[in-house]
Formats: sequence, C-alpha cells, structure tokens
Amino acid sequence: MMSPISISSTIFACSAILAGAVVPLQASANAALGRGLGHPLWGTLVSLLVSLLAVIPILLTMRVPTPQIAQAVNLPIWSWFGGIAGVIYITAALILVPKLGSTNFIICVIAGQIIISILIDHFGLMGLPIKEINLGKILGVILIFSGILITQYFTIDTNKN
Repeated sequence: MMSPISISSTIFACSAILAGAVVPLQASANAALGRGLGHPLWGTLVSLLVSLLAVIPILLTMRVPTPQIAQAVNLPIWSWFGGIAGVIYITAALILVPKLGSTNFIICVIAGQIIISILIDHFGLMGLPIKEINLGKILGVILIFSGILITQYFTIDTNKN
C-alpha cells in the first residue's frame, strides 16, 4: 500500500535530489583534477584537502561544539569507514569517468548505492531500522539495471559513428 506524500518528505526528497545533482559535477571535476595533477591519487588527496578547507569555515560559522572524542573511540569499527569510502569513490571517479563517461559512471554508482542501500535497510545494518525488501524496491533495481544496459548500448552504438 502506498503511503501519502507529505510536504516534509517532498522537501527532503528534493534536497536529496539536489545533493545527488552535485555528484556528477564532483566526479567530473575530480577526474579533471587528477589528470591535471598527473595521477588520480593526487587528485584524491587534493579533493579531500579542499573538502577539509571548505568544512572548517562552516564549522566555525555554525559554532559547532568540539567533537566528543571519548564517545567516538567507542563507536563500532564500521563507523570509521566513511573516510575510506570517500577515498574509494573519489579515486574510482578519477579513473573511471574519463573511461566510462559521466552518465555511465553515475548510473553504475547509483546501481551500487541502491543494492547496498536495500541490503542495509532489509537487514537493519549499521544501526538503522529494518525496512524489508518489497516489490517496489525490486522493480526499481530492475529499472536501474535496465538503464545501465540502455545507456551502455547507446553509448557504444553512438561512439561507433
């Protein structure tokens, strides 16, 4: 049964779409940065340093309290994976966007995100509530993989001309 759409869920969804809209820009910019610096790993390092420099003024402006290190050291080991995931993603984008193109890279990234997200939800991993797999999610995954096949087919087809 479909749930009603609320104003807040619409605002949250639109915000997520806008956040997602910067991902192809990030991937393409990082690919250019890696090429310009001579190696993808230099691009990854510089991208992460720019991220650090960008977040510091935000922390100061918002007067965010100092981190609670004592609590953080007691977090599960997987809590620290975000930084590693960032390095993996940025480096993959630096290497793969020039080879696949932005569209094919991002649609593959989305497919990977959806698959892992469904598993996280279904099993309630990483401290999240369980949200079981349903027909809508399965159909969504099928559509995404259909999209991968279509974009790959048309990309290959148009590059032959």
